[in-house]
Amino acid sequence: MNGVALGVFVFFFLAVTVLGFLAARWRKAENEHSLDEWGLGGRSFGTWVTWFLLGGDLYTAYTFVAVPAAIYAAGAAGFFAVPYTILVYPLIFTFLPRLWSVSHKHGYVTTSDFVRGRFGSKGLSLAVAVTGILATMPYIALQLVGIQAVLDVMGVGGGEGTNWFVKDLPLLIAFGVLAAYTYSSGLRAPALIAFVKDGLIYLVIAVAIIYIPIKLGGFDDIFAKAGEAFSQTNPATGKPRGALAPAEAGQWTYATLALGSALALFMYPHSITATLSSRSRDVIRRNTTILPLYSLMLGLLALLGFMAIAAGIKVQNGQLAIPQLFETMFPDWFAGVAFAAIGIGALVPAAIMSIAAANLFTRNIYKDFIKPDATPAQETKVSKLVSLLVKVGALVFVLTMDKTVAINFQLLGGIWILQTFPALVGGLFTRWFHRWALLAGWAVGMVYGTLAAYGVASPTQKHFGGSSKEIPGIGEIGYIGLTAFVLNVVVTVVLTFALKALKAPDGIDETSPEDYTADAGDPGVEVELPPATAGATH
Repeated sequence: MNGVALGVFVFFFLAVTVLGFLAARWRKAENEHSLDEWGLGGRSFGTWVTWFLLGGDLYTAYTFVAVPAAIYAAGAAGFFAVPYTILVYPLIFTFLPRLWSVSHKHGYVTTSDFVRGRFGSKGLSLAVAVTGILATMPYIALQLVGIQAVLDVMGVGGGEGTNWFVKDLPLLIAFGVLAAYTYSSGLRAPALIAFVKDGLIYLVIAVAIIYIPIKLGGFDDIFAKAGEAFSQTNPATGKPRGALAPAEAGQWTYATLALGSALALFMYPHSITATLSSRSRDVIRRNTTILPLYSLMLGLLALLGFMAIAAGIKVQNGQLAIPQLFETMFPDWFAGVAFAAIGIGALVPAAIMSIAAANLFTRNIYKDFIKPDATPAQETKVSKLVSLLVKVGALVFVLTMDKTVAINFQLLGGIWILQTFPALVGGLFTRWFHRWALLAGWAVGMVYGTLAAYGVASPTQKHFGGSSKEIPGIGEIGYIGLTAFVLNVVVTVVLTFALKALKAPDGIDETSPEDYTADAGDPGVEVELPPATAGATH
């Protein structure tokens, strides 16, 4: 056990725990018994709070561990995460301000709220909600995997032969603390902690990108050693382990994975939850211009994968490569700082994800189908309880299943969540799509994507071995999620023409054109709350 690193880690963990509970008093609301307050922080966050919240939400502990781990395992193909986070910001600049405006005007808390209001379809809304919850669960589990990787490297919990309770006790404690302050403070907790998390991550990467290359003899030596390692044959595949640059045969995979991931990123419920917590549409626009700073950080972070190879790091589980690199290269005290950055980097997104999933269940399953007359206070209570259940589910997932299962389900979640794009983004710009056509397109995309992913094998498993497969009609290997998305759109367009020709009934659109460009300061643009709470918080 590395006592110094553990001590530093515990110090920062206790500090953010205190912040998490104090967050309940930060920007304290007059009426705490509404999802606007608990689940969206009162829709009051400005540019910097939103920037840290979104950054903490999108660039997670798993990002910190998995992106350089992909480089460590296969080479530059793992860099796909960098172009996709560059592509995503011009994309969201076009539609997120519109979503914020219409959600602020009508009091929408989730994407499913908007879909139900726009298309007048509870069925389509339910499909979007269920997809969001399913895609989010393994994502939360992977944050716990990130914490567990750090604890393993620090030697906490004992070896494989240790009693399971003792071995997993540190993770159980971290989970319990996370659950407690999320329940108490809602979205304000991760918003406040995100300042510490992002500050630590920027500090660690800045030091690592300078300090580690100096110790390893410079980037020339790092790339030379990495190139030599990648040229060696992988016994499992009979091919080279990887490459410093993607081979021509992998370019379709690289490009489609980057594009598909960019389209999917802001379909995730936690991304939208952080967005809707902003106080104005201008805050959203400003954030799309400064969030690319995180992409710069991600590019530097990815280089750590090459450094792990050059440093001679040998691990069976690639997820441990970067924590092990920090343990080997840094002084003990700074290794503790780096481990704290990863650990806290798991707490922030896990909190936001659990809140987002709970809001979807409460608004679009509980209220729409179980208790339509639920009061705002009842909604808030249900959402708090469900957020706990979601975390318990993620914890059970991590403790009882092979870690690769969580990773596979997260890849599958990306394929699934992309199928909500036509209903959400399409609905923000046009109501031409028919609600039944959107539901059919969603179903086709979900079924094709799931079956295609099930059929992908890898050297270590027969099913769900990856997220790329041959694209029908093209013959190139590409991202399954993007292929499923194209099928989704084709089915939606064709069925929309057919249903309109048959004069199938449209649902009632409760929005109007001016709702999509309204700002918080415009006359008559306060959130439309139910009569029981109207005027209580606005």
